[in-house]
Parts: sequence; C-alpha cells; structure tokens
Amino acid sequence: MKRAMKIAVTSASGNLGSAVINQLKQELDARDIIGIARTAENAKHLGVEVRKGDYNVQADFNLALKDVDAVLLVSGMDHPDKRIEQHRNVIEAAKNTAVKKIVYTSIIGAEKGNAFSAIVASNRQTEEDIRQSGLQWAIGRNGIYIEPDLEYIEIYKQEGAIINCAADGKCAYTSRQELAFAYTRLLMNDELQGKTYNLCGVPITQQELADAINLGFNTKLTFKNIPVDAYILQRQTALGEFLGTIIGGIYEGIRNGANDVASDFLTISKRPHKSVNEMIKEFKLSNQS
Repeated sequence: MKRAMKIAVTSASGNLGSAVINQLKQELDARDIIGIARTAENAKHLGVEVRKGDYNVQADFNLALKDVDAVLLVSGMDHPDKRIEQHRNVIEAAKNTAVKKIVYTSIIGAEKGNAFSAIVASNRQTEEDIRQSGLQWAIGRNGIYIEPDLEYIEIYKQEGAIINCAADGKCAYTSRQELAFAYTRLLMNDELQGKTYNLCGVPITQQELADAINLGFNTKLTFKNIPVDAYILQRQTALGEFLGTIIGGIYEGIRNGANDVASDFLTISKRPHKSVNEMIKEFKLSNQS
C-alpha cells in the first residue's frame, strides 16, 4: 500500500506557518501534516502532529523531519547574520532524513541600497543553498504583508495619514491567506518545482493604499511622505534600532522601486491574486468577533 504524502511546516506557531497548515488541512488528512515549532505547545491548537524544531539546533530537525516528504521552510526572524546558518540546519537535516522537496518562503526586495537589504541578501543566500542542496525545490518571494497596515489603522486615524518615506514608489502587497494558498500549491504540485516565484498582487502606491483603506474602513486618510532618514529615526525610536531600521528600509526599498514587480501568483494558483480591496474585506471578516 502506498504511503500517504507527509508535509511539514516550520514556524508552525507563527502567523504564516499556521495559515499554511490550516490551508493544507483543506486538502490533506490532518494526519499527513506536521507542524514544527520551537515551542511545540504553542502550535498544539492547529490540530496536527507538532514536533519540536529550533532553527539553532540541527539535531531537532533530524528528528522533526523523519518520514517527511516535503517541508516548507518559513524564513526565520533572527538577525541576518544568524539566519543563514539557522536555515542551513534545516536544509542539512532535510538531506539527512531523505526529505524529497523543500519549499522556502523568501522575500521580494533589493539586495543592496537600503536598510532592509541585509535581510534580503540573507534570504538570497538561503535560496542559493536550497538550489545547491540536491533536493527538489521551489522558492516563493513574498510581497509585503497587508495585515500590519490594517492592524495599525487606529494609529493612522489618530495621525490622519499614512506616514512613511515611500514617496510615489509602488508596492506589490500580499496577505498571509493568499500566501498560504500559494505555498500549498508549491508543496503539493511537483510541476512547479525548480523555479522561483514572486508571490504578490498588483503594485500600488501608498496613496492608493490609503484610498483602499478609506473605502474599506470609512476613514479619510491621506498619504504623507517624509525623508528616509527621518522615517528610519522615527521607527527606531518607536520600535528599537533593529526592527525600526528594518521597517524604515522596507519603505526606502518601496521608494526606490524594489517592490514594483510582476507577480507569478496566477501561474502557481491558477487564479489572480486578490486585490487590495478584496484582502481588506477578507481581513475584516476574519477579525469580526
């Protein structure tokens, strides 16, 4: 009797990992899905087998990936100089345990030229490590999540505007739900392997984002552009040096065109990526009490 395909998802307790698992459950028996989390208890609510996996400990993944056919490696959140080795721990364990395919959640962005580039460059190194692994592979490059802007809406309303340094740059946004749909396709469809895909919607400006939020939430926001240095300093003051620099660099990248890219979502999913207005409606529905 042929053994059922088993798929593992790392960072299962995180927003993206849990969204992918919930999408997979719509297409596979829950017994064939494995969540991997640094603290397994934090992912028990997903209703699948959960195994311990700390990106810093390869031995964890030598056990966690046993009898797994395909694994989604969700990019870690540590400093860029640590991420590369952390991801290599998972890649090496996948090779050790006879995993057939690895799918990686990378990001859209410029490897040089802004304060976010070190993060992008670390992702590009992991992409190359995966291509050279000898495993079957597929890589998704995520657009910027729409959710943080929508979760920040009360602050926007207080300030009366979306304020950042993106100027007239366009950004191809996505959502965790859209990414979950795409990564499920990449994990399950071997015809999509061996390629790198941009996972995002149609690029829009910050003013167009404000217009969409106004329509969805009945607000009256505008977009206010400020200099890059001022915005990075503002974010560092609010969020700390590391995270503030990253956020500032993201919008600097948008300003410079790093996120104005064509999407491969239709190729993967056989349907267009949802529009910003559709993602806002979906966000509102999922957050209704």
